[in-house]
This record gives sequence, structure tokens and C-alpha cells, in this order.
Amino acid sequence: MILVAVGASHIPFDRLMRALDGADFAEPLVVQHGPSAVRPPNARLLEFAPAQELAALVREASAVVTHAGVGSILLALTNGKRPFVVPRLGAHGETVDDHQLESARRFSAAGLVTLVEDPADLPAALAAPRETLSMERGEPRLVAELRSYVTEVVG
Repeated sequence: MILVAVGASHIPFDRLMRALDGADFAEPLVVQHGPSAVRPPNARLLEFAPAQELAALVREASAVVTHAGVGSILLALTNGKRPFVVPRLGAHGETVDDHQLESARRFSAAGLVTLVEDPADLPAALAAPRETLSMERGEPRLVAELRSYVTEVVG
């Protein structure tokens, strides 16, 4: 099963939802779509999911696709998944600025996520061989990367 989650934002992420529309996935698709009016066909749809339910879906999924919210990325990583990350962009009115792009690029450079900057590229990214996350290597790297990021951003 492929899980797609857009987080708890009150702002729709229609670009991501449209990328799923018409894509042919070999696995069942579960989509947490939030306030988006775009509903991908042939998917199990959830507007929002309680944290425990979402964590269970992450653990069950063969692939996790998420916006680039740090909480969503950490949910995937702490459950042993290397997520496909599609950042929300300010230019599309999906967030207030491009902080998600910045953090997604940072996580990608650290080797912790698969960055998909253009949602139209998502079906091809999911069809490619998937990299796994070794938590033995990933956790210390994640902690170091988070510490560095917070120090730079917060000061």
C-alpha cells in the first residue's frame, strides 16, 4: 500500500492530489487529503487521521509520500520509512513561504528522504527502485541533521 499524507494544514495541497489523479499504481493507495477538493479516484480517502492511525498506516505502507512538514517527515522516519517528500510552495498558495522546500532539500542532502520537487514526477519516482532507511544509520544522522538545522534556523 502507498500512503499519501498532506498533514493537518488548513490549506489544500491540490497540486499533489492532481498528480495522483490518473496515475496507475500497482498497489492500493490511501490518501489523507486534508481540505483539498481534489479526490484521487481508486484510493481510500481520509480527510484527516488521528496520530495513532496515521502512524499505523505509515508502518503498514510500502511507500510513504508526504508534504515536507517536519512533523510528517519525522513520523515516517521514526517508523522506519524513507519518505517521498513533495514540498508545499508559497508561489502556489500552499504555505506562507518556501520553508518546506528548504527543509526538504536539507533532509534530501542528508540522505533521509527522496525529494520530489514537482508533484508531476511522483508516479515515476514511486515506480523506480525504492531506497530503504536503515534506522541504525539513519537515527544518528537524523539527530545530527536536526540539531544542525535548528541551530542554523533558531540560532
